[in-house]
Amino acid sequence: MKKLRGFCDEIEDLLFGNEIFQSRTRGIGVIPADVARQYGLSGANLRASGVDWDLRRDQSLPMAWDKVDFKVWTHPDGDSWARCWVRLQEVRESTKIVDQLLDTIPAGPVMAKVPRIIKVPEGEAWVSTENPLGEMGYYVVSKGDLGPFRVKIRSASFNNISITPWVLKGVYVPDIITILASLYFILGDIDR
Repeated sequence: MKKLRGFCDEIEDLLFGNEIFQSRTRGIGVIPADVARQYGLSGANLRASGVDWDLRRDQSLPMAWDKVDFKVWTHPDGDSWARCWVRLQEVRESTKIVDQLLDTIPAGPVMAKVPRIIKVPEGEAWVSTENPLGEMGYYVVSKGDLGPFRVKIRSASFNNISITPWVLKGVYVPDIITILASLYFILGDIDR
């Protein structure tokens, strides 16, 4: 993990100490906090608009987030530069989280004994958590059979791309590239 943190330092020196990158991203593609909320942005896109919200900290989840110490990074500017900066800080923070979790893994067998057939209980459930793109959610409906009756996956990509008509209005053509890159979406995710 120390190598990854060193790599983050090199990226920060290259991008954020490089005047060309700053001139192409600072003040470009600004998304105010209220607009970010209206479009359902989450993750770094929301936090780069100054909104201090992170599902790992702010939602009760059956995961180990309450067992690790981590910082939620925000930036008040809401521009392309802020979105890149928040993501870089989150990569650094992730390496610290992994280090903490690795220190708590007990010695012993890794494989747990799991039944060969798992019957999904009848009912419905929604579970969501942070992922690198933002909030990732799963809605599952079961009729008590061996597999779920319905599964709906909500990735952040749809919301991340849905704001493009608003944020690209009136910008210069060269700015489109940095704005789209800073929103960080995967086209294959948007049809879920």
